[in-house]
Amino acid sequence: MSYQSNVEGRPALFEFEMEGEKRSTTRSFYRGENARFHPDRADMLNESSIPKYILDGWMPKERFVQADSNVVAFGSCFASNIGRYLAGMGFNVTTQKKGDAYVQKISDGMVNVHSIAQQFEWAWENRVPGVSLWHGWKAEDFGYDENVRLATKKLFDEAQLFILTFGLSEVWYDEPTGEVFWRAIPQDSYDPTRHKFRSLTFEETYERLNKIYALIRRFNPSAGILFTLSPIPLRATFRPISCITANSISKSIIRVAIDKLHEEKKDSDDNFFYFPAFEIATQAFKNSQTSDLRHPQQHVISYIMSAFERYFCNTEMDDEKLGKVYAEALKIDADQDPVLKRALRNKLMQNSPRNAEKETLRAVRIRERDELRIAKQQAREERRQASKKTVPDESIQD
Repeated sequence: MSYQSNVEGRPALFEFEMEGEKRSTTRSFYRGENARFHPDRADMLNESSIPKYILDGWMPKERFVQADSNVVAFGSCFASNIGRYLAGMGFNVTTQKKGDAYVQKISDGMVNVHSIAQQFEWAWENRVPGVSLWHGWKAEDFGYDENVRLATKKLFDEAQLFILTFGLSEVWYDEPTGEVFWRAIPQDSYDPTRHKFRSLTFEETYERLNKIYALIRRFNPSAGILFTLSPIPLRATFRPISCITANSISKSIIRVAIDKLHEEKKDSDDNFFYFPAFEIATQAFKNSQTSDLRHPQQHVISYIMSAFERYFCNTEMDDEKLGKVYAEALKIDADQDPVLKRALRNKLMQNSPRNAEKETLRAVRIRERDELRIAKQQAREERRQASKKTVPDESIQD
């Protein structure tokens, strides 16, 4: 429906409804039959906000992950979060179990599209890199042991769902062979005449993603495939630009490449998914990051894991329970922002005046508990990072 503006020369306005309110925007341009409008901050305060404004259009028609489903999850450290969450519920996440495969030993240390593709090419095509590329947390050489390859192949052959999280587009590579390292280069092995840095192009990123998809469909055609993008920014960049802008470029390349592949395959493959953990972590909350401005806070992670459970896993998690998880997350999030805190407190006062103060204090206690837990985690991570011998200083790790 449209109506004329009272100001002469102004175009007629287009009316639409969001959250029970009539709103309007210019009608100068055609907006189609099913335009989805961007929410404002108030729209994101409802328990159904994330399913409505972020998950819409991406979730499977039906849940399909059972407790005994064989799940392989690796890539960036965000894949490990999902893996640990599912394993904690008793689900069969093989990459969270002890084993010989490198995707079990260092599942969150493969953060670029090349390193993840290498595991599939090695396992299923027996493609062995010509130089030493794979190194552990302490820069130890992992090598290309045939028994490890066969263990990896077995994991991949038996998987019913692959959850792969891609983290960054900046890589170190061996110039003579063109082979890409898992992460950075061990200090003792660094050779400036052959070890180089570059940013992956969109075309290269898309080709590697497509290769991963094609290998899974060739060797394990019935398995589910779920791609995610890690929300954790670069720690540093080797490009002569600011790290924040380099991170935006790095993430954008991967996100667009994933979208192109998904658009091409979705009509013929209803078992290929993208889960928008990146968008939830970066858009749904005002205070989503810890003090390092890189890692998501626990209330953000908790909601993302619960949302995945609600839409993919056959559990008792339903819309009502997911809504409560979000409501709790909003209280913790708001405790760090006076304006948002007042808005939520007013909403609580309208619904239950007598409980408003109690709920506000409860949110503060939860926040203090989480801050202590996060501080301990960061201290452990700093000790772990200090023990590494990579060059230069973990730079581009996710």
